Amino acid sequence: MAGLTHLDSAGAAHMVDVGGKQVTRREAIATGRIDMSAEAVAAIRDGAIAKGDVLAVARVAGIMAAKRTSELVPLCHPLPISRVALDLAVDAGGVTASATVATDGKTGVEMEALTAVSVALLTVYDMAKALDRAMVIGGVRLLAKSGGRSGDWRA
Repeated sequence: MAGLTHLDSAGAAHMVDVGGKQVTRREAIATGRIDMSAEAVAAIRDGAIAKGDVLAVARVAGIMAAKRTSELVPLCHPLPISRVALDLAVDAGGVTASATVATDGKTGVEMEALTAVSVALLTVYDMAKALDRAMVIGGVRLLAKSGGRSGDWRA
């Protein structure tokens, strides 16, 4: 189990001790998508969803989720997040979400960026499900991370 930092020598899950790490500027970018019917896309684009402004609500939901990631993912550290930017782009087939999360801390914000995207897309689903219950969320992934001992990474 070498390399799995959330497992101890006996294979039991534990929270990684980041106490000895240096505080550095860290950033992560994640993306994901929800595919849907043309009818649902048009309703979102036209602001015709009965529950309200889908993109505005999804953006706020994603930002809130990033800030609460440590409450949702058991082994994540609570972090002093300095920035969450969540962009939602509507096209003919659905909505793409992209989140950028930053902190000055001892551990990265990859999980926060992934959580922001996931919850934003779930919110789109929730708000538009009356028009299309067959929507598909997928492609949630990390695009880039910077900072920390392991340095920069890009997909």
